[in-house]
Amino acid sequence: MSRPTPLPNLLDAAYAAGLLLTSPVLAFRLLRTGKWRSDWRGRFGHTPPLPADPRPTVLLHGVSVGEVAAAEPLVRALGGPAGRGPCRVVVSTTTETGTRRAEALYGPSYRVVRYPLDFRRSVERFLDRVRPDVVALLELEVWPNFTAACRRRGIPVVVVNGRLSERSFRGYRRLRSILAPSFGRLAAVAAQTREYADRFQSMGVAEDRIVVADSMKWEAPLPPDVREAGRRLGEELGVDPTLPLVVGVSTGPGEEELLLAGRPPEVQLMVVPRKPERFQEVARLAPWVRRSATRPGEAPEAGTDTGGHGEAGLFLVDTMGEAEAATSIADVVVVGRSFNGLGGSNPVPPALLGKATVIGPDHANFREMVHALEEGGAVALAEHPWTGVTRILTDESLRRSMEEAGPRTVSSHTGATAKNVEVVRRQLR
Repeated sequence: MSRPTPLPNLLDAAYAAGLLLTSPVLAFRLLRTGKWRSDWRGRFGHTPPLPADPRPTVLLHGVSVGEVAAAEPLVRALGGPAGRGPCRVVVSTTTETGTRRAEALYGPSYRVVRYPLDFRRSVERFLDRVRPDVVALLELEVWPNFTAACRRRGIPVVVVNGRLSERSFRGYRRLRSILAPSFGRLAAVAAQTREYADRFQSMGVAEDRIVVADSMKWEAPLPPDVREAGRRLGEELGVDPTLPLVVGVSTGPGEEELLLAGRPPEVQLMVVPRKPERFQEVARLAPWVRRSATRPGEAPEAGTDTGGHGEAGLFLVDTMGEAEAATSIADVVVVGRSFNGLGGSNPVPPALLGKATVIGPDHANFREMVHALEEGGAVALAEHPWTGVTRILTDESLRRSMEEAGPRTVSSHTGATAKNVEVVRRQLR
């Protein structure tokens, strides 16, 4: 067994220095967004110990909502129905929204915990309590202290649904001398594309430990009864079924203004911001927007108008977990974060729901998937959201063709989950 790293080690000192230097900005952001209420005990590794279980334990880690949702087929395949399968699956997350999404998807059948900060003692404490037999990191999240601690304990660490974007790769490559040992500790990587696989190899993963498996996001299931949930959402917000409805889903900064400024008077617009901390900010752009937080039986957000008013045909979904429901009632979907340089959002749910979809030029995070959907005729690329939307709304045959192409294209990309499951199971053997 290798000798434990002395404390305090250089990494811990670097992390502490970074936190100290950025603390004023960090404190402001935590107060502004309300994230200061985070599970800080969990972030420092104080996870309640897991009960004894004769099955092998797989720790599956996803940073936030996107990774957590994409992991659902993998969780079910490894953990079985109601968590009674051959493995005990523990899901860890980093963000508040990721934790809430994981608890909604997996609780109470699967344990959901907070992933620790990469301080050595936090990591050791966390591993003492969870005692995983294998760790599977979704997409990336290769932290030095964590991978080193797992190596010392003989716990294989794999990356599933692996993605290393061009932007991340440029930053990682500049720090390769520091990060290469962490990548070199990986027992296996299931990369989404050949390009990503080559980048993992460049960062120090042995070539014979890498497989190309496509993206599990092609196979992430929709919420049960999503269309019925969408119908109720539309009724409660007052959507007019006789007029076209455009839904901007997972929108980011600047995109709501784009959608509001160009909206034709005869077209209804529903906006679903990606991050809950932006709900109030978006609501202030159109004070009389009809908000989902004021629906009957739901408590409104602080400062929300509850008088029943709202601009006709303008809606804001500011409640969590309803993006797919909103998508299901759209005539055209605009995929957010693709018009503001943030790399795009997942285009699969609208395609799977059979919705004509518009995506902006900034979709690097999902480039291969967008390319496949565009080739299949399911999405339209546009420099401005309303350019694409107007073209679709004025061409009924085009809209019908795109609606049919979406589910067909998605169904042609299957098998990624099985390949990722095999990568994990191979380490258990």
